[in-house]
Amino acid sequence: MGKLKVLGELWEFLRVRKKYWIAPIVVILLLLSVLIVLTQGSALAPFIYTLF
Repeated sequence: MGKLKVLGELWEFLRVRKKYWIAPIVVILLLLSVLIVLTQGSALAPFIYTLF
């Protein structure tokens, strides 16, 4: 429940401060982090880690 609260507060910050350009950056970072967590220990892991 705490993580959803953080996302809600982040969205509120973006909406109030009119910082909509930050939203795509946050989404890309979240997708990359999920990709890294899901592929950890798989055959794709070496290819993902070479990107960073």
